[in-house]
Amino acid sequence: MLEIVKRDGLARLCKFETRSGVLRTPALLPVVNPKILLVTPKELHNEFGFGAIITNSYIIKNDTNLKNRAQTEGLHKMLDFPGIIMTDSGTFQSHMYGEVKATNDEMIEFQKSIGTDIGTVLDIFTEPYWTRGEVAESISETLERTQHACDIKGDMMINGVVQGSIYSDLREDCARKMATMNVDVHPIGGTVPLMEQYRYAELVDIIIASKKGLAAGRPVHLFGAGHPMLLAFATLLGCDLFDSASYAKFARDDRFMFTDGTFRLSDMQFLDCNCPACRGNTLESIKRMDKKSRENVIARHNLYQITSELALIRRCIEEERLWELAEIRCRAHPSLLDGLRRLKFYRDYLECKEPISRDRAVFYTGGESRARPTFYRYTKRLLERYVPSFQRAAVFTGNKKPYSKHYTSDFNRVRTAGYTPIIVSPFGPVPAELDEIYPIAQSLFPDIVDQETNEDVKQMMDSFFERMKFEEVVDENEIKAGNVEYDANQIRVRATARYQFGIEATNALFRGKIDLVLSRKTGKVRNVISDGEHILSMRANDGFYTLRPEGAERIIELVPYPKFRVVVVDDAVPYILQGRNAFCQFVADMDPDIRPMEEVIVVDKDDNFVATGRAILTWDEIRSFRRGVAVKIRSGGSEV
Repeated sequence: MLEIVKRDGLARLCKFETRSGVLRTPALLPVVNPKILLVTPKELHNEFGFGAIITNSYIIKNDTNLKNRAQTEGLHKMLDFPGIIMTDSGTFQSHMYGEVKATNDEMIEFQKSIGTDIGTVLDIFTEPYWTRGEVAESISETLERTQHACDIKGDMMINGVVQGSIYSDLREDCARKMATMNVDVHPIGGTVPLMEQYRYAELVDIIIASKKGLAAGRPVHLFGAGHPMLLAFATLLGCDLFDSASYAKFARDDRFMFTDGTFRLSDMQFLDCNCPACRGNTLESIKRMDKKSRENVIARHNLYQITSELALIRRCIEEERLWELAEIRCRAHPSLLDGLRRLKFYRDYLECKEPISRDRAVFYTGGESRARPTFYRYTKRLLERYVPSFQRAAVFTGNKKPYSKHYTSDFNRVRTAGYTPIIVSPFGPVPAELDEIYPIAQSLFPDIVDQETNEDVKQMMDSFFERMKFEEVVDENEIKAGNVEYDANQIRVRATARYQFGIEATNALFRGKIDLVLSRKTGKVRNVISDGEHILSMRANDGFYTLRPEGAERIIELVPYPKFRVVVVDDAVPYILQGRNAFCQFVADMDPDIRPMEEVIVVDKDDNFVATGRAILTWDEIRSFRRGVAVKIRSGGSEV
C-alpha cells in the first residue's frame, strides 16, 4: 500500500507498506548476487541504510544448495537481510543469455515458497530493435502471464512489468491494462539497453508513456536504473524505485561512480571524495591494494554515492526544488540533456501534476528551465484568462521585482494616460497587475539572458499582443500625460482572480460594491469584501487567494458543477465540518481540472457547501490511493 507524504510535480516522497516493513521512497534496491556477496545484505541494511534489496530467484532456483537453503530457511534468513526483498524472475537472464528454462507459474510459485516480499512475473523483455508486431505479440503474452500471476500470488506482492520497447503507444496501452490487474508494483522494463546506449530522450518517452497509463497509487520502478547522475531526473519523471548492480559491476572493473559520470581508476588524477570508503585513502593507496580489497573499496564508494544522492533528492522534494537539481544533473552528459529537453513535448501532461505554487522561488538554470510546466501554465492562463484594464498597452523593460514597487511612478503615468503596463520578462509578457503572483515575483534569473530565451520571449510577446487585440502598443517612453482615473488595487484583485479561478468564477465572486482591506505594514491587499461579505484573502507568499466560505457559496451558486468541487461521502461531512482533512477514501468525485495545491470547495453529494481547502492530489491520484490526505481543509460550514 502506497501513501504520498510530499510531492513535487510527478516526483513524490511516499511510504510503501509491505509485510516486511515500510519503505520510504524514492529508494534504490541494490542488486544482490546470491553467489557473490561483495557487500553483504546485512551491511547494505545496517551500514548504508538500504531498506530493500533485489536478488534473482532464477539464479537461486538453479543452484541446488541455494534453492534448498532458501526453501528451508526462507530468503530473508538465507541472505541475513531484515528488510524488504524483491526478486527478479529470470527475464533479464533471457535478455542477456537467451531463453530461460522455467515457466511463469514455476517462477511465481518458487518465489512464494522462499518468502519473497515482492515477486516478479516472468515477462518478455522487449528489445529496442524489435518490430512493432514482435513487441505487440510479446506484450500480449506478458499481460496474460501477469494476470495469471495475480491470480496465484497469494500474500506475496507482485511486480507487473510494463513492456513495449520504444513504442510509446504500446507502452501506454500495456500500462493501462496492467493498471486494471491486482498488481502491487509497476516496474518499467526493457530499458537497460537504452540506458547503456545513452538514449535518454527515448527513455523519457517510455517513462512518460508508462506513467500515463499506470495507477497512481502504486510504486513505479525503473528497472536497471541506479547511476547517481540519473536518479534525480528519473525521480522528477515520477519513478519511485530503482535497482542496480552497477555498484558492484563497476567496482570489478575499477570504475568509480559520481553524480557527473563514471571514471576509471587508471584515468583519475585526483580522488576528491570524502565518503567513508575513500576517507583516508589516496588513488595510489587504492591502486596498491589487492584486487579483492580494491573492489570492495570502490563498491562501497559507489554505494555511498548512491545513498548521498538519494538523500539529496529526498531533501529537494521536501523543499520543492527537484527541478533545479535535475536540470543541474542533466548537464553531466549531453545525452541526459537531450532527455531534459525532451520534456517540452510533454508540457500538457506535466502541467496537470504541477502544484499551483511552491514555497520556494523558481531558479533559472538555463534555457531548459523554460520547458518547466510552471512556465507553460503561466503562458496558457495568461492568454486564456487575462482581461486588459485598458485597450492600449505600454511596454516596459526592467528586472527589479516586484515591478509595481520599483516602477510605481512609471505605471501611474501610463495608466493615467489610459494604457495597460506590460513588462517584458523571462516569462514573456507580465501585466503589471499580475506581478506579485507565483511564479512571476517568486523567481530568479541571471541579468545576462541567453539568446534562446530572448527569442522565446519575443514570440510570446507577439502571441500575447495578437491575442489581446490592443488598439495600440507603444514603448513606455512614448506615452504622453493623461487624466484617466483608475484604482490599481481594484485592477489587481480582479486580474488575480481571473488568473487563479477563471473569468466565470471571478464574475460570480465580484458583484456589487467591492471593498479592500489593506495591510497596515505593507499597504498590500489582504482581504476582498464584496457587498459586505468576506469572499477572498490574498496570500503574501504567492500572491494568490484563499477562498472564504462566502466566496465558495457564490461559486457553487453560479458556476456549474463540478468546477472547483471535491465531493465527499456523507460519513465524512461531520468530521470535515470540524476542520479535519478530507482523506482519499472519502472522496466520491472531483473536478478533473483541479491541480495540486489549488483552492477547492468541498461539497456533499447534493452540491451543498461543506468546507474550503487546498487540494493535495489530483483526481486520478485520489481514485488510486486508499489512504492519505486528498484535501487540506481550511474552513468549514460551521464557521458560516
